[in-house]
Amino acid sequence: MQEEPEVASRAVAVGSRRKARRKPEYLPGEARRIGYLYVAPAFIIYAAFNLYQLGQGVNISFYDWDGYTPGTWVGLQNYREFFTDPAIRETYVHILELMFFYAFAPIAIGLFLAVTLSRIQIRGLTFFRMLLFLPMIITDIVTAIAWVWIYGTSGGVAGHHEGPLATVLKAVGLGHFIPSAGWLGDFNTALPAVGVFGLWGGFGFSLILFLAGIMKIPSSLYEAARVDGANAWHEFRAVTLPGLRYELQVVLVLSVIGTIGTFDEIYVLTAGGPGTATSVPAYQIWSRLFNTGQVGSAAALGLIMMVIIFAITYALNKLMERGAGD
Repeated sequence: MQEEPEVASRAVAVGSRRKARRKPEYLPGEARRIGYLYVAPAFIIYAAFNLYQLGQGVNISFYDWDGYTPGTWVGLQNYREFFTDPAIRETYVHILELMFFYAFAPIAIGLFLAVTLSRIQIRGLTFFRMLLFLPMIITDIVTAIAWVWIYGTSGGVAGHHEGPLATVLKAVGLGHFIPSAGWLGDFNTALPAVGVFGLWGGFGFSLILFLAGIMKIPSSLYEAARVDGANAWHEFRAVTLPGLRYELQVVLVLSVIGTIGTFDEIYVLTAGGPGTATSVPAYQIWSRLFNTGQVGSAAALGLIMMVIIFAITYALNKLMERGAGD
């Protein structure tokens, strides 16, 4: 009789050891260590072409180096230039001015057009969407060259000529508004002219996203608003705008990031001129790297711009999430 409890305890011990040796059971979708094996190739490639280069950029930013001769250690001097060099501060002032044309105005126009197109029935709506989205498909270099021709200026790559815009203004009796140096050659109009180019190329992206967002809003919400006596403005404020919160967040973040990184259109339209009237951070970095041989300074400015973009993106996301929570 005393052997039976001992046999039972041994059986329990053997069963527990077997369970311990069993592979752990995972729920569907639960994280597993083998997942690291699948992402390792992509991470290795990313590290080789991005993280390693980033580390090299950080190292170079502490040197006064022209890219050829041995560099001289200067510590944080290249970073101090961000706070002491007026030319660098001016580039960020230009970005703040371009933010209206590249981010806020395209979002407002895209939202207005999306709401309008969603409330009216017209034939060929898909064609109009494609037409308005076309500037986003064509590369900035091609469209910038076309706009140099439209503006008709001695700057850029197209040479001096009178463009279609000046011809139209003269035809309607507004020729006195045309700057003598051209739209892109005048200190007062060069930056707004670049901004108009960005506005034309940016609102199509906002329009497409907002149209897609409006389509996912349940029609029952609009019907309930109409039953309560809401007009078009009340429907927009109470139904459409809250329903487009995430689309607004995506468009705003991408537009702000794109504005800070503006380079192609500046390079083609004005080359930062006249003088430094249209110089922006990305163009300033390029100029220091390839024109003046200030490789260390360019690396430091590039890293600072990266940190600014990360900070603004984080702040915008937090702001939109807080608004969604409220």
